[in-house]
Amino acid sequence: MKTLVIYTYPNHKSLNYAFLQKIIKGSNENPNIKELQVLDLYEEKFDPLLVFSEHKRRRDMYRDPRIEKYRTQITWADKIVFVYPIWWGRPPAMLMGYIDQLFSANFAYRDKKGLLPEGLLKGKSVVCVSTMKGPTKYPLLWLNNAHKILMKKALFSFVGIKRVKFFEFGNMESLKGKQTKKLEKIYLYFKRVDR
Repeated sequence: MKTLVIYTYPNHKSLNYAFLQKIIKGSNENPNIKELQVLDLYEEKFDPLLVFSEHKRRRDMYRDPRIEKYRTQITWADKIVFVYPIWWGRPPAMLMGYIDQLFSANFAYRDKKGLLPEGLLKGKSVVCVSTMKGPTKYPLLWLNNAHKILMKKALFSFVGIKRVKFFEFGNMESLKGKQTKKLEKIYLYFKRVDR
């Protein structure tokens, strides 16, 4: 299994970075994970802005040479892991800008007759590891599960990815947030995952 981890947090002295380190440690100890790549969007200085003009059109994003290396990473990966905070009920703008550019027509999906397109990323799996200040049940009870619906139905299902696993960790700024236990949970998951 080839695994791509996309890390989206601007601080390497953070809990999100600690989760990233546990993912790397568990993956390196897992015989099912043959190769691992990490993409740190902030360290990479990824430009999340979409710019369209008469020379650069939305329908041509799948050929944009500026993001070819990122398309190559997604094509290469069997499993894509996203590590990010939930801010205002959704992933950060940096990650959404990456998604807007990478999960484009004729790369991630192809329009066809009918209501839904053909997903071109079939066979891949996704894991979302997200943290938030509020309670774990906040997205479910207050926001009608908007985060998971956005990621699973509006994005991953649309591009053909059916296997999606979520770890939504709440109360992460609290002294009673059980951070050590949650870090261990992530480490053990990536040490043992087999697809």
